[in-house]
Amino acid sequence: MSYTTQMDAARQGILTKEMEAVAKKEHFDPKELMELVAQGKVAIPANRLHTCIDPNGIGSMLKTKINVNLGTSRDCKDLDMELAKVKRAVDMGAESIMDLSSWGDTRTFRRKLTKECPAIIGTVPIYDAVVYYHKPLKEITAEEWLQIVEMHAKDGVDFLTIHVGINRRTAARFKEAKRLTNIVSRGGSIIFAWMEMTGEENPFYAQFDRILDICREYDVTLSLGDACRPGCLADASDISQIEELVTLGELTARAWKKDVQVMIEGPGHMPLDQIAANMKIQQTLCKGAPFYVLGPLVTDVAPGYDHITAAIGGAVAAAAGASFLCYVTPAEHLRLPDEDDVKEGIIASKIAAHAADIAKGVRGARDWDDQMSLARKKLDWEAMFDLSIDPEKARAYRASAKPEKEDTCSMCGNFCAVKNMNRILDGEIVSIFDE
Repeated sequence: MSYTTQMDAARQGILTKEMEAVAKKEHFDPKELMELVAQGKVAIPANRLHTCIDPNGIGSMLKTKINVNLGTSRDCKDLDMELAKVKRAVDMGAESIMDLSSWGDTRTFRRKLTKECPAIIGTVPIYDAVVYYHKPLKEITAEEWLQIVEMHAKDGVDFLTIHVGINRRTAARFKEAKRLTNIVSRGGSIIFAWMEMTGEENPFYAQFDRILDICREYDVTLSLGDACRPGCLADASDISQIEELVTLGELTARAWKKDVQVMIEGPGHMPLDQIAANMKIQQTLCKGAPFYVLGPLVTDVAPGYDHITAAIGGAVAAAAGASFLCYVTPAEHLRLPDEDDVKEGIIASKIAAHAADIAKGVRGARDWDDQMSLARKKLDWEAMFDLSIDPEKARAYRASAKPEKEDTCSMCGNFCAVKNMNRILDGEIVSIFDE
């Protein structure tokens, strides 16, 4: 039997090697997972040309996955640094790498990723078109925009962010509604500007069926970009965001008819009390398609600490149904992140994802915490380090302030409740001051 995409295979009852691998990781019965893929509630981004991929599933009932953005810019062109970030991210367990390069030899970097990197690889073709054609934005033709989409698919990219929800109709509504921070999506702002200057319809919207044909041919997952995501708390849940989401829901149904897997991109900045409701709206409008969120950042006033604001929002979002968290680093809004920023961003996102998985009862999520609790009860420091989300930092902290007695820490010493409870319950005498 033959198939074109993971969704097509699932609908035919074909268990692919990618589904089998994901089912094993997620503690799912393969047939149960296959049904979720067939329905579109789980996506397995795996371009058939990305042969070194270690497949992962993205869906609200699976473990929450982490995406790491990186790539060169006009001010930071060091490809070796970006590759070092990729290695750090993969070593730390990030399931996805998104190449947002906007300068230099982008194709060589992209092909290197799909040839050597086992993580899911995503890109935003609209950025690359500006770099590749190297001409004024207004002069890029509709055909040229679409050719870049096909180029990325041929290069082995697993998912493509396509800013298709902002069309002439939604753009007109955006201009009428007014916003505090306008459009903050890079891709959204580019296609909006192109439509304004040319007077033409968004080519990704106008020729959406052609994009679906490309995705079907290579088994590329569509990540429907949120051009109108809110860039500040004041713009959250406004008419522009919601109207675009309605359009994305309509386009999701069209993609599924062609067996193309879909993810929906979600809000950026949003007050804490609006996040859960937004997740439910997305699930309703987009029929349970996996939701991919940037943060959301729950306050606008923490430059240098936005990995924390995003982790707070990400935990709430994932607990309420988001499937995929795009990490945010301390450098957000300030500069291109360095390796240390990447690490901080990944750790914050992993904490958020794991906390959400515990809250929504993802299979096996609590096991890790229970193992840590047992190690703490036994005062088994080596086991605690090994089980830490960041073993390197945990070891360094303990080493920086060694206790007098190895079975305690420098915070409590002989006052250690764990040590004293273990001893008293074992029938021993506890004498704190004279030990």
